[in-house]
Amino acid sequence: MDARAARVAVGAAYAAQGFGYATVVTALPAFKERQGIDDTAVSLVVLLVCVTAAAGSVLAERIATRRGSRTSLLVGLGLQAVALPLVAASTPLVPFVLGFALYGLGLGVVDAAAGIQGVLVQRRYGRPVMSGFFACYTAAAIAGALAMSALVGAAAVPGATAALVVAAAVLAGALLLGRPRLVPVDVALAAPTPAPAPTAALAARAPLPVRGIVVIGGVVLAAFVVDSAVSTWSTVYLHDVLLAPAAVAPLGYAAYQAAVLVTRLAGDRLVGRTGRAPLVAGTAATAVLGLVLVALVPGPWAAVTGFALAGVGVGALVPLAFSAAGELDPERTDEVVARVNLFNYAGAVLGAVAVGLLADGPGLGAGFLLPALLAAPAVAAARAFTPPGTRPAVRG
Repeated sequence: MDARAARVAVGAAYAAQGFGYATVVTALPAFKERQGIDDTAVSLVVLLVCVTAAAGSVLAERIATRRGSRTSLLVGLGLQAVALPLVAASTPLVPFVLGFALYGLGLGVVDAAAGIQGVLVQRRYGRPVMSGFFACYTAAAIAGALAMSALVGAAAVPGATAALVVAAAVLAGALLLGRPRLVPVDVALAAPTPAPAPTAALAARAPLPVRGIVVIGGVVLAAFVVDSAVSTWSTVYLHDVLLAPAAVAPLGYAAYQAAVLVTRLAGDRLVGRTGRAPLVAGTAATAVLGLVLVALVPGPWAAVTGFALAGVGVGALVPLAFSAAGELDPERTDEVVARVNLFNYAGAVLGAVAVGLLADGPGLGAGFLLPALLAAPAVAAARAFTPPGTRPAVRG
């Protein structure tokens, strides 16, 4: 297998996933108008996507253990490529909702399978490359949001429909690119010697490293609580609570995403210089500091700065967590990464819902202390991210 070609294919899958997801979430206001539904219905659609994505992560594990994560990733990309035109074209509510359910299933399959493929490619290289994959996701998500802005600004609902069709084409393109280039057999890449037959390998496997999955999954959960809280509530907080001008209110989210992207672009080099555990501790502490700044200093620019600091934490913690998960049990990377990925969706729901509920009590500003509280233990969990050993590097 050509490690460089696999790296390109996995990066393309991450980029397609980010472009598609950004397109979907930014299309929701237009489709809310088209379908004649309210904010509660939109929230239920988002919850449906999270639930079916969790099911998709389980499905990815099942496919990967039997056919390999390459097959799993291709299935997930295909599901999304079919689902998005269905959402775009469906005016009746039932097929519209079913399209989102199918999209969520494919989303979860790709999240888990791309993580498995990324870990395997990184293992082949013998040096950090995982942050680069997540940088592809973030950069493509920004591109997707900009594309939606341009298309919807020109044609409203037809523009949103066209954007989803474009996203489906991007996902299909990643599928076609990846089919001959992705890692074909997981165990063959994980070990330098020929792998045993799948049935014998399964029979000889020890129990999964549950404690490691919980610790690393907890960090993933915390990171996605932060991500969901900032993504959902930063603009609302700046505009409605801090009374920032309309031109300033979106800058909190913009600063957050910019920090995520910059951190991910630099992440692989930083791991090489500092080691994984110190980087986890430092970036988690930075995220906590940023969220505390948002909660305790009620000023627009303090909030924008705090959201950017939170982005530094999320930008580093997620790829570091998947890298560490892949080393818990190298012969069972597919199962371990898929299970760690499940914490993603719990964090996404908790961040969006819990912070919003706190807004009705102590206030939205104080609500950002919840993700800070959940991110703080990641500092102590940093030792779980120490690699068990070194592996020979592959140039490329």
